[in-house]
Amino acid sequence: MRENVVIIGGGIAGLEAAGQLAGLGYNPILVEKEDHLGGHLADWHCLFPDLIPAKDVVSTLVAGAASANIFTNTEVLHINRLQDCYNVMLSNGVSVMTKAVLCATGFRLFDAHKKEEYGYGVYDQVITNSDLEKWFNGIPDPRIDNSMMSSAGFVHCVGSRDEKAGNPQCSKVCCITAVKQAIELKKKFPEMMVWCFYMDLRMFGKKYEDFYISAQRDYGVRFIRGRVSEVSENIDGRVVVKAEDTLAGRPVRITLDLLVLMSGMVCNPKTVRDSGTVQFPADSDGFLKCRNSVTDFNLSAQDGIFFAGSCTGPKTVPETIAEARSAVLSIHNWFKGKQ
Repeated sequence: MRENVVIIGGGIAGLEAAGQLAGLGYNPILVEKEDHLGGHLADWHCLFPDLIPAKDVVSTLVAGAASANIFTNTEVLHINRLQDCYNVMLSNGVSVMTKAVLCATGFRLFDAHKKEEYGYGVYDQVITNSDLEKWFNGIPDPRIDNSMMSSAGFVHCVGSRDEKAGNPQCSKVCCITAVKQAIELKKKFPEMMVWCFYMDLRMFGKKYEDFYISAQRDYGVRFIRGRVSEVSENIDGRVVVKAEDTLAGRPVRITLDLLVLMSGMVCNPKTVRDSGTVQFPADSDGFLKCRNSVTDFNLSAQDGIFFAGSCTGPKTVPETIAEARSAVLSIHNWFKGKQ
């Protein structure tokens, strides 16, 4: 008889884990609260640094998890600890008995409305990175006027590295995502002037620095080191950005047709932290707390509860997939130890 493993979250971590567990002979039961699989990646267009179509990655992961039992539009209501297993109760009325639960609930994007000084929801030409990705995917957005745009700007670290916003941590992927989106805009509008306003550029991954250099050399994207201090709208409906260029030692004032706010990753409040007798404690950054952030990052403090992906902190796509595979190995070894 195949052992059940409940996976909470149908993003890329949950899908990769489901496929790997099925291949090892387990019965993965994947629970996703939305009506589709793939999480945030399902809304993304291309992935840095090679501009691989996100839909291809999602399709591959969904195909790999095809043999799993998948419930969409479903939430975990309660997880109750019994003597040697867990009873997982779902919103669709199904109750699953399992010895192992993998939490892959991911993250949410910072709500840019909270940074009122940037004008999201106030000025028509201010959008977020998520809004822009949907537009890249062909979803019309009246705030993005194809015929009129000649300039655009990107504001890094919106809701990240920000004590006032309650999130002092770096979201890890905003810098490289801004570079990617700037390049994509330049490909669509070669004559467009594009600026990136940043605090520090954190190009830590393989080929990220090359990607950043290419944005400047091959596409003419301009980078200004300095925090944006004020965003307003002029009489023509264009966005006026004021910032300080700390490298040049002078203030700058730039008028743009589009301003993109790079909303960072924050913890997902909808994870099942306090459902039933099993609780998922938060770390100091609000993300789920693992047993040990160096060697036991896939393990919770509770026996049989495992973590994968950005439920424990910001991750790139390759890191998330690698963590899912690591979690599957931890689950497999844990079951072998129980035999």
